[in-house]
Amino acid sequence: MTTETSATALAGPLDGRVAVITGASSGIGEASAEHLASLGAKVAVLARRAERLDDLVARIAKNGGTAVAIAVDVTDAAAVQAAADRVEAELGGADLLFNNAGVMLPGPVEELRADQWQQQIDLNISGLMKVIGAFTPQLVRAAGERGVADLINTSSSAAQNLYPTFAVYAGTKAFVSHLSKHLRIELGPKNVRVSAIEPGIVGTELQDHVTDTGAREWLEGSKDTIDWLMPEDIAQTVGFIASMPLRVNLPQVFIMPTAQPS
Repeated sequence: MTTETSATALAGPLDGRVAVITGASSGIGEASAEHLASLGAKVAVLARRAERLDDLVARIAKNGGTAVAIAVDVTDAAAVQAAADRVEAELGGADLLFNNAGVMLPGPVEELRADQWQQQIDLNISGLMKVIGAFTPQLVRAAGERGVADLINTSSSAAQNLYPTFAVYAGTKAFVSHLSKHLRIELGPKNVRVSAIEPGIVGTELQDHVTDTGAREWLEGSKDTIDWLMPEDIAQTVGFIASMPLRVNLPQVFIMPTAQPS
């Protein structure tokens, strides 16, 4: 299911650009879509929950922005390619991709929750790669025509730090960070800036999916000592990266709550 609505684009640092955001039905993706639209970009919002996307598009339009909603499961390669084709046909192609869809399911490895391991690998790695594969040709072409394009991937502080029972999730995010470094070497000479954002704890639906009791208690208890990041904090970071002068690339942005030690 797809829906579209638009209004006169707002002038801003991203005026004339086309941004694709995955995982846009809530949290960081939702906040980033609204923020990028406020900076002048036309946004294509991708996620599975069509109704949430429709509401997001309506809010963006009400605030004077332009948005297209595309309900898609990023683990479905054919559906992702169809989404890329729609962005190409209706918006002229993406020059900013914020690869944000993901899931966090910590738990002790000895519990052998192979289903949760696979779910994290499928979404955090395979889904991310499917989106990169579908949209990279648009980014490269846009960079050639306009001088710059941006590929921004959501990683995690878990890619760098050690958290008990988060091994599989952390491994998927380490993949994202390392992949981003390699893609920067490959795509940078073509004027595609590649960045990985590595946040600490952010207050989103991500925690709601956690089934492991110990991890849930640790996360809940951390609220007593840590003022968690908000999705808007990451959204502003995405906007900042994309708004930098064309000569500037921020390959790795490590962003933590002030009171979170690691």
